[in-house]
Amino acid sequence: MLDLFGDADTQALAEGYRQAEGRFGAGLAGDALVARLDELASLGSEKPLGIVLGSGFEAAPALMRAIAGRYRLLGAGPDCVGALKDPATFAALCRAHGVPHPAVTRAPVPDRSAWLLKRAGGSGGTHIRRATAGAAPPGAYFQARVPGRAVAISVLAAGGAVRVVGVTEQWCAPSPLHPFRYAGALERGRHEPPILEPRLQADIVAGVTRLAAATGLAGLASADCLVDGEAWWLTEINPRPGATLDVLDRRATPLLGLHIAASLGRLGDPEPAPVDAAASEICYAASGYAPIPPITWPDFVRDRPRPGTTVARHAPLCTLFATGPDSAATRAMLRGRAAELRIQLALTEGHP
Repeated sequence: MLDLFGDADTQALAEGYRQAEGRFGAGLAGDALVARLDELASLGSEKPLGIVLGSGFEAAPALMRAIAGRYRLLGAGPDCVGALKDPATFAALCRAHGVPHPAVTRAPVPDRSAWLLKRAGGSGGTHIRRATAGAAPPGAYFQARVPGRAVAISVLAAGGAVRVVGVTEQWCAPSPLHPFRYAGALERGRHEPPILEPRLQADIVAGVTRLAAATGLAGLASADCLVDGEAWWLTEINPRPGATLDVLDRRATPLLGLHIAASLGRLGDPEPAPVDAAASEICYAASGYAPIPPITWPDFVRDRPRPGTTVARHAPLCTLFATGPDSAATRAMLRGRAAELRIQLALTEGHP
């Protein structure tokens, strides 16, 4: 396992671990990353089956190609990621395949209140701002605002076909500097009304399938949409396992196994979702921790920072997870667990 953070639970589960060099949102040190991958590969008795990439590579197709030159990529390849994450190319693909998509441009926009400024290849929502004056800065673009609630359809893709894994509703945790910061996602209980009406979901999945066939999408991916009544817009496709993996990975067959199989051309059918609802939410640090105090993390906490590491104010501290009989109960449990954790951290630090 190789990432930027080295969370305690990640290292506990990994057979081997190396920390990547770089900074989240600002890019990865490519040569050093490939060297760390080689170190990890040398720990095993056999050659690795391949590499599963997470977030951080959307704007780095050259780095993806360097990795692909040494190891099989289990998931979308550099050309697919480049097409889906380049704003102009993705918008053109959507137009060509009849998929509704908000308008994009790099030119100055006449009404800034009707547009957002985004970083190409950005993730997590922290890169999204209200539109600024003049042309978009290098590496950024403007996207037209559209109404609706945020919904993500997670799929497995192979050979131009897709299978739906699950549908989640998402929400933001605005901060003064990051008004569109991603917060969490929820999969409803099986007995609740579906997040999307069947006809609308089928329409969206058909559009995603056309794009998957056009780009060679493979493995797990998520299609982020804004839905307003019968209208919908595909805002982006994340061609990798995403933030909803914890919420959706509750079947007998691990989703990572299905991801690897789909990447190798074997597209399986995910099992039905469990009866209960499930949700995860990022807990952002209300104050800075330098360092993180020793703490016995509750079982519902994921992505646990190691004692002695630093977490800046407003940075992600950890991820909370909850299940419940329905959506309302699950969201209430998340709120309660967030409050419980903040009290525990305050008591550990010795101040209210």
